[in-house]
Amino acid sequence: MSKKAIGVFDSGLGGLTVVKELMRFLPQEDIIYYGDTARVPYGTKSKEAIIRFSCENTDVLLKHNVKMIVVACNSCSSYALPILRKKYKVPILGVIRPGARKAVQTTRNRRIGVIATSATVNSNAYIKNIKILNQSLRVWQQPCPLFVPLAEEGWFDKSASFNIAREYLAPLKKMNIDTLILGCTHYPLLKSILQKAIGGKVTLIDSAREVACEVKNLLGKKNLLNPRAGRKANYTFLISDRPQAFKKLARNFLGRELEHIKKV
Repeated sequence: MSKKAIGVFDSGLGGLTVVKELMRFLPQEDIIYYGDTARVPYGTKSKEAIIRFSCENTDVLLKHNVKMIVVACNSCSSYALPILRKKYKVPILGVIRPGARKAVQTTRNRRIGVIATSATVNSNAYIKNIKILNQSLRVWQQPCPLFVPLAEEGWFDKSASFNIAREYLAPLKKMNIDTLILGCTHYPLLKSILQKAIGGKVTLIDSAREVACEVKNLLGKKNLLNPRAGRKANYTFLISDRPQAFKKLARNFLGRELEHIKKV
């Protein structure tokens, strides 16, 4: 049993999709979130930069004595996860394997699409994880670098966002996929536009819910769950830049006023 907080980090506000599910699945757990808004997006950065940023973000959270860390960034999960697990002693969970597993369970015609940042696509992390689970499935990837800035700007329902989505998703649509992995934690913020662009018959896989389930299982196995059922959890949000912009978008997304936002 542990009363310490769960630490979560992302390049910006996309990791709040994971935080939202953690709040739902683990309402008694305190959460400390760090969004590196000064350096967003990560998906266009080099592998070396992404690994360095991931270590620095982990250091920020460990200063707050968290009991585990969720890497709520697909680019960081693609490149930095093995290094983080080797370097730090706390349990560390990424977002790629849970999303890949859900897609494998969901597809009916064995044709899966992945949309992600350029860094995640270049790593082939989703293809590797899907093939480990089922070698026979076919997987197509599409980098969508403009989605992160659109999400960060709050352009969730603009016609410009839909036009960009339609352009990006056209090659995957031609492949007759029935399952689409949203391979970046920012992308669920654009979910309604993405569903409209890809068509109603395609199932969108948002790994946030799967990650929250895995966090609950992991904390349970390690006897680190907070035992104080029914208590009011504390949520702290740390960011590296633009606190007001973050506060406004985060409030809209989480549906609550954020009390503790600190620039670090």
